[in-house]
Amino acid sequence: MSRRTTLLPSWLPVDPYVLALLGTVGLAAVLPASGTAAGVADGAATAVIALLFFLYGARLSTREAMEGLRHWRLHATVLACTFVAFPLLGLAARGLVPTVLTPALSSGLLFLCLVPSTIQSSIAFTSIARGNVPAAICAGSFSSLAGIVLTPLLAAALLGGSGAGFSADSVLRIVLQLLVPFAAGQLSRPWVGGFLARHRKVLGYVDRGSILLVVYSAFSLGMTAGIWHQVTPARLALLLAVEAVLLAVMLGLSWYGAKRLGFGREDRIAIQFAGSKKSLAAGLPMAGVLFGAHAALAVLPLMLFHQMQLMVCAVIARRRSRDPEPAPAPDTVRPEPRQRSATPGS
Repeated sequence: MSRRTTLLPSWLPVDPYVLALLGTVGLAAVLPASGTAAGVADGAATAVIALLFFLYGARLSTREAMEGLRHWRLHATVLACTFVAFPLLGLAARGLVPTVLTPALSSGLLFLCLVPSTIQSSIAFTSIARGNVPAAICAGSFSSLAGIVLTPLLAAALLGGSGAGFSADSVLRIVLQLLVPFAAGQLSRPWVGGFLARHRKVLGYVDRGSILLVVYSAFSLGMTAGIWHQVTPARLALLLAVEAVLLAVMLGLSWYGAKRLGFGREDRIAIQFAGSKKSLAAGLPMAGVLFGAHAALAVLPLMLFHQMQLMVCAVIARRRSRDPEPAPAPDTVRPEPRQRSATPGS
């Protein structure tokens, strides 16, 4: 019955949350907040961004993070993919202005390249592909933690003069809206950590609902400022093509680069999925702080890339899951017929 009601193949997922985000963009296009309502929406968005980063800080287990440091080469490789290789490709894409990308879309693409990696989807795809799941958990967590500091700093260095709305003023807002709530969450973890763990599912809805509010506020500002007149369907198609090339390059670089560095199959899978993806959940609230009224165009490349990476990585993960099992060592082979017959079903 479930197969009949499935509209799309299992290898081609459409994230329901992305559909919710697109619906929020549509709502902002039809009914944008303006006047007093815009001020209320902006204030609420500011408050929920602080709440999000407080929750991020309160959920991060310092003990687990320290234990993960033992696999430092893998984490350093993922961080290099996320905060070195990606930004370099984003800077290279500036050469596509103005023939392929507009300056605003180019800035949004570069911001996409500065965002930390995902956690949930990296873990899920690593698990499907039979990779190193604990390493994916730690790598995603380290990337998210590093992104709290590195993404704003890189944005200040690389986007400061791009006309994307980023200014020195944003440094204070970054500290007050991102770093202070995050630090407060870490300090309060001994008291609120248990409560957050028991209500993880409900708080997940809080996270996603908060981000929807941030998106509505940003796109409402974009609508009232007439920012969408700068984007044409042809430009969007070209942006998708550029992002497809970007994803393909990073998937290849993370996979074959990890092989050259001597990592085994399971570690390479974790590096590929954690090192080639970008976090929509982390990027959206950061864009709201960094870009203000220009956040609508700034997050558009990230929203498109997010769905693209889910679809492509789902296909890759399922193909990797069909890889043959590694041959057992000679001293572990057991010739008994019962053991051999039980193996295929395991």
